[in-house]
Amino acid sequence: MKKILFAIAALTTALLMAGCNNTKEEIKNEPIPSSNSEVTVVEPSTPQTQLTEETAYEAVQKYCNETYGYTPASSSMFLELGDETNDEYQIRFRSYTGAFVYFYIDKETGVARMVEKVPDLDVEEESGTINVFDYLNK
Repeated sequence: MKKILFAIAALTTALLMAGCNNTKEEIKNEPIPSSNSEVTVVEPSTPQTQLTEETAYEAVQKYCNETYGYTPASSSMFLELGDETNDEYQIRFRSYTGAFVYFYIDKETGVARMVEKVPDLDVEEESGTINVFDYLNK
């Protein structure tokens, strides 16, 4: 009986060891370009995530609706497009208190830096950041 168990164990070990040899990767023989041939370098492409002015506005509108209860029909609040640079959009929001929140939205990343201004008190302060892509998917 011991001889049979030993034979089964030896056979199992041999089969397992044979399976290990199949995991090696084959080396591909590809020709190496000579110094006379042209080599084309391809730059990695970047995904097209640039926002349009309209989608940035839509995202900020959704944010203001969730945060301040803003609707386009609100008489004491408004949302408007501001200045645009090569890198960012500016959108201005006026709350019912008279304070303004300026959204400076990076066209590539979608990150909006918010600056709150209270003109009557001559106060201006950074009030955080949001990613507008989070609000476009809602």
